[in-house]
Amino acid sequence: MHFLDQAKIYIKSGGGGPGAVSFRREKYVEYGGPDGGNGGSGGDIVFEAVAGLNTLIDFRYTQHFKAPRGGHGMGRDRTGASAKPLVIKVPVGTQIISDDQEEVLADFTEVGQRVVLLHGGMGGRGNASYKTSTNRAPRQHQPGMPGEEMWVWLRLKLLADVGLVGLPNAGKSTFINAVSNAQAKVGDYAFTTLVPKLGVVRHKGREFVLADIPGLIEGAADGAGIGDRFLGHIERCRVLIHLIDITGTDNADPAEALRIVEEELEAYGGGLAEKPRLIALNKRDLADAELVAGFAAELQAAGATQVFAVSGATGEGIPELMDAVLSYLPDRTATETKGSEIEDAPSGASDEWSPI
Repeated sequence: MHFLDQAKIYIKSGGGGPGAVSFRREKYVEYGGPDGGNGGSGGDIVFEAVAGLNTLIDFRYTQHFKAPRGGHGMGRDRTGASAKPLVIKVPVGTQIISDDQEEVLADFTEVGQRVVLLHGGMGGRGNASYKTSTNRAPRQHQPGMPGEEMWVWLRLKLLADVGLVGLPNAGKSTFINAVSNAQAKVGDYAFTTLVPKLGVVRHKGREFVLADIPGLIEGAADGAGIGDRFLGHIERCRVLIHLIDITGTDNADPAEALRIVEEELEAYGGGLAEKPRLIALNKRDLADAELVAGFAAELQAAGATQVFAVSGATGEGIPELMDAVLSYLPDRTATETKGSEIEDAPSGASDEWSPI
């Protein structure tokens, strides 16, 4: 499945049904009169966050969503049927943003969360509602209110407890494969990871979600390499793991690698520079103890409070790093509570659109 974290769609709620113009005509009823019913309400546009989705790729092929119109009013004071809402299912972590990208209209952070973004139009009045003592045979009626319409952006920010950052070839894919159930592609070349990857880590009876994003290079904030567009996926993380190649990556020693990534996080904004970070010297199996200690001292001098020496290939040092991660997480993470009961969605029939 292709990964897409941004899409633009057009949505329109249903218009209200028109009221009816009708008069009662029965053979044995001496006095008739107006009996045109009101029109039904149009369908709402409803967004719902569901489990099992982690991409917006289907919105690339379906971009227009229109709710049905309300039913016509009819004679004998019959009100038209109200239209069903159109339910659009999106992944958890999706934000709905205005067309000018200045306002966040909705933010879905929990499974089952629903938002009525556009309300359907009200049904029009039938001629029976215009009857008065001085207007015994009204013929006026209302056509029904039109629905609302707008273009919106859908932006997906994956929900993860821990984010993994670093330069290309720092060993992030090997690391996430070693500590979680992820199956990320591993290769001996830069930018093996082209889209974010998620993995569930189980450590000491706890579970949490780890997110790996493509490697950052100097100038990523200005569009160098893949750029910093995927940094949005770690904005919600509680702690970041900065993985640094102890053998050097792109001619950058560990202290230089720390500087480059820290500057890119600060340039991006979004609160990433303020998040707690755990610095991990990766590939310690390729260096002796003296070199590990020397680079750890350099990193601490450069601002790192604590440095963990780990190896994604052998698993060395990973338990200690995971212990430190748990100290930043709440008693129960979203992954651990996912199986708990979710409040039932509002009752009533509805049209549903889902990219499943």
